Amino acid sequence: MPSSSHPVSAVDRALVVLATLAQQGRAMTALELMDKTELSQSTLYRQLATLKRWGFVLELEGRYAPGPLSLQLALGFDMASHLVQCARADMIVLAQQSQESVGLVVAVNGQAICIDMIESRQALRCSFEKGRSVPLQKGASAKCLLAHLPGGAMGAPLVGNENDTDQHQSGVLAELSAIRKVGFVVSDGEVDPGVWGVSAPLFGPGKRALGVLTLMAPSVRVHGKHSPLIQMTVMTAARISRSLSTH
Repeated sequence: MPSSSHPVSAVDRALVVLATLAQQGRAMTALELMDKTELSQSTLYRQLATLKRWGFVLELEGRYAPGPLSLQLALGFDMASHLVQCARADMIVLAQQSQESVGLVVAVNGQAICIDMIESRQALRCSFEKGRSVPLQKGASAKCLLAHLPGGAMGAPLVGNENDTDQHQSGVLAELSAIRKVGFVVSDGEVDPGVWGVSAPLFGPGKRALGVLTLMAPSVRVHGKHSPLIQMTVMTAARISRSLSTH
């Protein structure tokens, strides 16, 4: 839900419904949507009626899912996204060199969202599906994104728990600082069991972080290969950053 410090308009409520459907990745009942969005039944049904009329939401047997107009928006994003266009060719090369899956991930409203993915051709492979989102809390992609958010927002999703001790919060901030110095972050099994990943930041003009490049693979397959995979990812991220800075 939008922050309670700002007035909530009908547009906000409609967008909350759309964002919830997009993040869940499955059809949802009205009761599930009420629970997730914290909207009243009458308010939720008003928003759903409008979204259905415009084609943003479909209803089938009492369940709701993103509609065909949402697909048009996604297609328009693919065609217009400067970040995707600049990164895709190098992502394909990295996937071919490493024989593993490579994703392009950005931070939006406290979520790490995959906006492009090149799948490994191996039968056993890992992927953070295009369009999938997870909270900015765990995993290589999330931590790399957090480490490069603007100062005021940096670490907020991780250190905002009032039950956390000062020592824990200091430890989180120290970890994010170390990530910025090293230039990459590695995780193993933090989001999905048995999945190893390495993420490196992507910078645009003025060294502004635009997203992260993440290589992911089954943990059992990368034993002894960590260093070359990290080097490939970091070098590819640097090439993409140069392209972003010059276009």
